[in-house]
Amino acid sequence: MKRRDFLKTSGLVAAGLSVARGAQAAGDDCIKIGLVGCGGRARGAVQNRLSFEDNCKVVAICDVFEQNAKNAAEAFRATEDERYTFDDDHVFWGFEAYKNVIDSCDQVLIVTTPAFRPIHYLYAAKAGKHIFMEKPCAVDVGGFKLAMEANKIADEKGLVVVVGYQRHYHASYQQMVEKIAEGAIGDVVYTRVYWNDGGIWERARQAGDTEMQYQMRNWYHFNWLCGDGIVEQHCHNIDISNWIHCKGDFKGPLSHPVKVNAMGGRQVRRFPRFMDSGYRYDHYFCEFTYADGSQMFSQCRHQGNTWSNVSEFVYGTEGQGNSGALYDRAGNAIWQFQGPDCNPYDEEHRKQVEWIRKGEAHNDGWFAAYSSMTSAFGRMAGCSGQELNWDDVIENGKSEFPYEQALAGTMDWDTLPPILPDTEPPAQPAAGQLIYENSVPVPGEWKWAKEA
Repeated sequence: MKRRDFLKTSGLVAAGLSVARGAQAAGDDCIKIGLVGCGGRARGAVQNRLSFEDNCKVVAICDVFEQNAKNAAEAFRATEDERYTFDDDHVFWGFEAYKNVIDSCDQVLIVTTPAFRPIHYLYAAKAGKHIFMEKPCAVDVGGFKLAMEANKIADEKGLVVVVGYQRHYHASYQQMVEKIAEGAIGDVVYTRVYWNDGGIWERARQAGDTEMQYQMRNWYHFNWLCGDGIVEQHCHNIDISNWIHCKGDFKGPLSHPVKVNAMGGRQVRRFPRFMDSGYRYDHYFCEFTYADGSQMFSQCRHQGNTWSNVSEFVYGTEGQGNSGALYDRAGNAIWQFQGPDCNPYDEEHRKQVEWIRKGEAHNDGWFAAYSSMTSAFGRMAGCSGQELNWDDVIENGKSEFPYEQALAGTMDWDTLPPILPDTEPPAQPAAGQLIYENSVPVPGEWKWAKEA
């Protein structure tokens, strides 16, 4: 019997399998939502989740910072939206607080500092909860392996996993990829993708901050927490390239590049107390090659008063184009997006709820893991100055984040971060560093992840 038929005959299709379990005691189909992370994007994500009609309520929230959690709770309650039902006992904080939230809900929104997401994703998948997770879902090899393990578990449990690569829920991108897959511009030869814009925020040290607190407040300036700008933001554009090249086969041989060479550096970024240390660059250029020989050329930059561009372009044997239009070799339009379109930030949540309520499994985690790791693959090549092979990196690559400690639940505000002021030199490409040396170990057996 097919899973959907089973759900229909068992009377669970209205709420989805895990939601039905949670709703039985309440006697209705209300979806209990938990929020992990209380920063700006997290608050936006829960607002996107509540932007359409649905029987749901927010039952628990958390953040690693106590004040962030309390401030978010106050802000949510000030909206007077009756769907925020959590009491003070369900406002949590600390490195282990995510477990309290996930244990309390049917659907969890994971919108934390990027490096922690695969850890939270794995816990939620094991708990059988439906998951929305922001991108990127990994910042290095260790996080990629954890995300791949979580993907496998999510599939086994029939969960609905949606990741904030929201262009997948944008009609213009959907139609473009469909037309390309149908052969509208022939065989794909290469893509060009960009995320070039200005600088990013910085937060001053607060009185009494430990080094961990200081770095966590400024997570975007530390690769062990964000993966650098190529991973945290440019991953959107890299994801579109992977989507185009693989033609929607997100586990197939073209779901990620097989090799990369790159360059990068730091011309203008001078973060206080890290003038001459840290791995954070402010620009990268990458040349990725896929298994069929097609390529992706990638630029990203965080520098003020420079040429800004956030876009993707595709070139085939019979034409070229982007998400707005495709053209033949003579320049004639062969497809133009006519709409209607939607707000993809809302649509990704609306579609997730639709799948949950129908009891249909869905998992964005596969393409999200590959696109996140592709971005880290480019960073590693840019920092090392070496041409890298995907399989070698996945097998032997360095992890920046202390996964063993985080998984063991022993991280706290007194834990020393992996990088400290004036102790780590900037990345030296000629030395080939940041690839295999001094790799942070990740527990577990990962052979299946490479095979998947």
